[in-house]
Amino acid sequence: MSNSDSAAQVQSVDRAISVLELLAQGEAGITEIAGELGVHKSTVSRLVSVLEARGLVEQLGERGKYAIGFGVVRLAGAATGRMDLTKLGQPVCQTLADEFGETVNIAVHDAGVAINITQARGSAAVSAVNWIGQRTPLHATSSGKILLAYLDLAERKRLVSLPLDSYTENTVVDASRLLSELEGVARQGFAACFEELELGLHAVAVPVRGHRGEVVAAMSASGPSYRLSRERVEQIVPTMAAAAADLSAQLGYFAG
Repeated sequence: MSNSDSAAQVQSVDRAISVLELLAQGEAGITEIAGELGVHKSTVSRLVSVLEARGLVEQLGERGKYAIGFGVVRLAGAATGRMDLTKLGQPVCQTLADEFGETVNIAVHDAGVAINITQARGSAAVSAVNWIGQRTPLHATSSGKILLAYLDLAERKRLVSLPLDSYTENTVVDASRLLSELEGVARQGFAACFEELELGLHAVAVPVRGHRGEVVAAMSASGPSYRLSRERVEQIVPTMAAAAADLSAQLGYFAG
């Protein structure tokens, strides 16, 4: 792609956003939009056609004015849900971190990786790493395995069939073995990783559900292997599951 083509694409994106910002202020027709943006009506027609196909704008009656579509509401709802999860999850994470003495995180699935959106550190936490905003592999973390385990089967198979990086000798990179493990995760309701991302690091995670019952995030506790042993992981799972259930209830989910 030439530099001129790339610049034209960026300009089109910028103009499309300008159209949305304009319509956010009220209804407008093609001529009005073109006048506001200082571009030809044919350019606006092309932009609006693409936005309408994506549900981001809608025409009010045949040959009428345009308004913001429900697709924007859907996107805004997703962003609001994530912000609510961050705000509501922070005190839950801190309570667990204080009780366990370890680092507690909440992560969500984002384009094939787990991204951490909330973190709290307990008094015994040895790492000062800030995981917020960090993107971590799905197959090599307890949070990632939770997020994978509750995906649609076809998407789960697609993701584990991709080339998987090995971080330690314990990282599971075989697709069939990983799929089998994920089935167990879904059955038991928690996932554990023992030195799969880093040597000396153990972690355990449980699912957090949204108002429709779908898994929207994973809550994990991580710490050094000498303290967060396999036995201790089993001991703290019920407490983590109860905290995740409370957070899920705050998000509107109530188990039947």
